[in-house]
Amino acid sequence: MRNPRNLLCLLAAPLPLLALGLMLTSQAAAPRRAPRLRIAASRPVDSPLLDSLLRANPRLAPVINKAAKYELQIIYTQINRDTQNRPQFTQHSFHLDARQYFNPASLVKLPVAALALEKLNSLHQAGLTRRSPMATGTAFRCQTPVSYVASADSDRLNTVGNYCKRMLLASDNNAYNRLYEFLGQRPLNERLWQLGYPQIRIVRRFAPCDTTANRYTNPIALYTEQGAVAYRQPAAVNSTALGFPLGRILKGRGYRGGGQLVARPYDFTTANYLPLQSATDILQAVIFPQAVAPAQRFNLMATDYAYLRYYLHSSPHAAAFRPFASDKYFDAYKKYLYYGRNPNSTLQQGLHLYNVVGMSHGYLADVAYFADSLKQIEFMLSAVVYVNNDGIINDGAYEYTSIGLPFLAELGQTLYQYEAKRQYLIRPKLDELFSATPSH
Repeated sequence: MRNPRNLLCLLAAPLPLLALGLMLTSQAAAPRRAPRLRIAASRPVDSPLLDSLLRANPRLAPVINKAAKYELQIIYTQINRDTQNRPQFTQHSFHLDARQYFNPASLVKLPVAALALEKLNSLHQAGLTRRSPMATGTAFRCQTPVSYVASADSDRLNTVGNYCKRMLLASDNNAYNRLYEFLGQRPLNERLWQLGYPQIRIVRRFAPCDTTANRYTNPIALYTEQGAVAYRQPAAVNSTALGFPLGRILKGRGYRGGGQLVARPYDFTTANYLPLQSATDILQAVIFPQAVAPAQRFNLMATDYAYLRYYLHSSPHAAAFRPFASDKYFDAYKKYLYYGRNPNSTLQQGLHLYNVVGMSHGYLADVAYFADSLKQIEFMLSAVVYVNNDGIINDGAYEYTSIGLPFLAELGQTLYQYEAKRQYLIRPKLDELFSATPSH
């Protein structure tokens, strides 16, 4: 991380957002080379246990029996504790294949949230916390400003902490864009490679920006709670494009663009890429940091981990986060596995779901840790399914509600019911996990 005192400052105090010059700091002065990957062409052998559990439920059969059509991938992880309550993981997979591209959509929000909190720790700036107000300027096309506006309502301030809440509680895209810009395209990816995720590419905002524009990130200022500037970050550019592990990726038989049907496959080559295994491993690293090798742990404090876990688990209403108080953000809003995003679902007593989801271009994904305080069971479950029967991308005609979400709900319930009957030699002690309340 460069010392901000040595950087050309683009942000005056208060931040002028309409007349920022295009003075950019390069993120590639000494760039780390993008990992050269050879992803195995063959997928792992399916777990006999998981295969039998899936095929034993006839309600799963319409998708399971056409797993290739639905591009289905599933990871089920059993967790067993030793006498010291330390978790041990046994993974079972079904059709897991890193070469089977899927659009990760909002799954990328978890690593971005974790790295944003990590970056705050690395700045070592007095008075700088996740509650520090944040302002975003503009310096290149497709960038949008967010001014510093003081507010008596702390939930409505633009801060790193509130952006994390908005992403994890309701999968807010604007919040993701702001933290993507705070991290910068190349530092974001290089840190993930360093942590042991060489396949990941997070290279796009959730906005109609072209590939070049996404390499340019905005000038940013962070303020103390008293309104003084605590940190300035100039606009930046990743001057060396990142490589893409899968080569060219074409999907579908056509797509909607510019109000017209284009009769050729949609090109995902330069889209975000986050394999299901990597997404699962990142969630595991957030829930169980001590079970991860030290070199692969996020540089987070205990309070940061508690903060992420709280908002991964909580519903918008239970969190009492005022921007999401409306009925639009119902309790099962982003709990696809088990509840299927049903607004009429009643949350099951004792069941805690810590998860991140994705929904885009016909892909539905959910990466979740299940923990039940009453039954004293726990496991992890990740899945992605593609529901686009007409093969047209961006036409909005996806079978989310008729096929995808009901399947994910049934899948989560199937594995939960199995775990409820599974013999545990040692029941997990989960009181510390459930009692942890973050400092807001």
